[in-house]
Amino acid sequence: MESLWGGLAGYLTRYGYWTVAAALLLENAGLPVPGETVLIAASALAHSTGTLELFDIIVVGSLAATVGDNLGYLLGRSGGRPLLDRVGRFFRLDDGLVARGERLFERYGAATIFFARFVAGLRVIAGPLAGVLGMPWRRFAVFNALGAVTWVTAIACAAYLLGRAVPTLARAMSAAGFVLLAVLVVVAVIVGRRVR
Repeated sequence: MESLWGGLAGYLTRYGYWTVAAALLLENAGLPVPGETVLIAASALAHSTGTLELFDIIVVGSLAATVGDNLGYLLGRSGGRPLLDRVGRFFRLDDGLVARGERLFERYGAATIFFARFVAGLRVIAGPLAGVLGMPWRRFAVFNALGAVTWVTAIACAAYLLGRAVPTLARAMSAAGFVLLAVLVVVAVIVGRRVR
């Protein structure tokens, strides 16, 4: 985990916002790229070194996530279920994940796009799946943009507030523990906002 943190910090120091943009764009387009991890690392680096600015990370991240999900939507819309199945097999995505996503879309409609941002596996397939299922693009675009801004802001601010503790935590925890910590922080931020 320490080498992962060191590698991300190196990329972020060298390529800055381009690293954030590429990771979030690819993840939200439907590729299993660790976009959330890059977002956390960039925000923690912004706090600890001042190399990056939190506001700029949020703007770049929100735009990249929004554009990425739109690309995923277009791919799903044009390629249909056969493309989603092929891509899922190639990247070894769990068939159950797609089925759960379909059930969520059936039950909650466009709101699924907003909440899928906060679920790691679902975030990757939400855009393509919305396209496959024929969700109207305007509804998709609204929930997609709202979800992107909320998710990026919540993750970036939480990681920024943790600041210097993130590298120490990264060394001490397994990858699964790190993801669990990120989810807990997001939940804490959401609950805190609702209480307010």
